[in-house]
Amino acid sequence: MDFKDILIRRRAINFFDPERNVDDATLREVLEEAAKAPSSFNLQPWKVMVFRNKERKAELRKLAFDQPKVSEAPVVLMILGDRDGWREGNQTFEDFFEHAMTPDKREWFVNTTKGLYGTNEMVGQAFANKNAGLFAMSLMYAASDLGLHTHPMDGFDHDGIRAAFDIPDNYWIPMLIAVGYAKPGLDIHPKGWRQSPDDMILRTY
Repeated sequence: MDFKDILIRRRAINFFDPERNVDDATLREVLEEAAKAPSSFNLQPWKVMVFRNKERKAELRKLAFDQPKVSEAPVVLMILGDRDGWREGNQTFEDFFEHAMTPDKREWFVNTTKGLYGTNEMVGQAFANKNAGLFAMSLMYAASDLGLHTHPMDGFDHDGIRAAFDIPDNYWIPMLIAVGYAKPGLDIHPKGWRQSPDDMILRTY
């Protein structure tokens, strides 16, 4: 499947086959491919919570405005954006530094990331959301390439989910993504209207 096919095939479907599972190896492959997404300084400030258990998905569904796909899809992923991913001492920050940088660059790197992403709460929030969004889109394309379907959701009780599933304060929840196979016989309509290049270009300098 070439990339144009992936772009066309990727649809936000509402009806999943509840009898067809997504095995661990396939899900792992999706996550490994999604991790190739770009990120600020390659800090990769995202984590994923995986929901497979029927009872926990039912609990999640109640907090996601009772959307049936939350319980029908075999897997639901909670995407987390780490607002502290730029901060010295953060585990992913330290892992990146260990793998990609030398000790003599530490002071420069700590000060640079703090200056770019740690100046205020809004900047830290934007850092988490932008990077998690890049990861999430890559994840949906990777899933499509492997024959899966997805549906991103931002309709949910953010505070309720945070409390119910004990989400640490440094994580924002940009979206949930249902992952699975289309319900047999589902009529998947062609993609709807999209802006043309002329529509989307606000100015050219």
